[in-house]
Amino acid sequence: MKQKDLLLIGVVVIISAAVSLYLSNSLLASPKSRQQTVAVVQPISSTFSQPSPLFFNPNAYDPTQLITISPSANPNPFSSP
Repeated sequence: MKQKDLLLIGVVVIISAAVSLYLSNSLLASPKSRQQTVAVVQPISSTFSQPSPLFFNPNAYDPTQLITISPSANPNPFSSP
């Protein structure tokens, strides 16, 4: 590289740094001019109130309970003997 090439590279670096500094200051908002507000969300609680007994009856039929049809304890009921 010649001396002229190094000088040209230096000038290009300095000019590009100056242009990028100017553009970043003009395009990005300064801390003084930031006026955006956000909605505040209520924190989630780990405690739950009891549901209404009108809809959740503790004496109602429980469809998830085990239903036994016969007293057989056969692990393979469909296999042939």
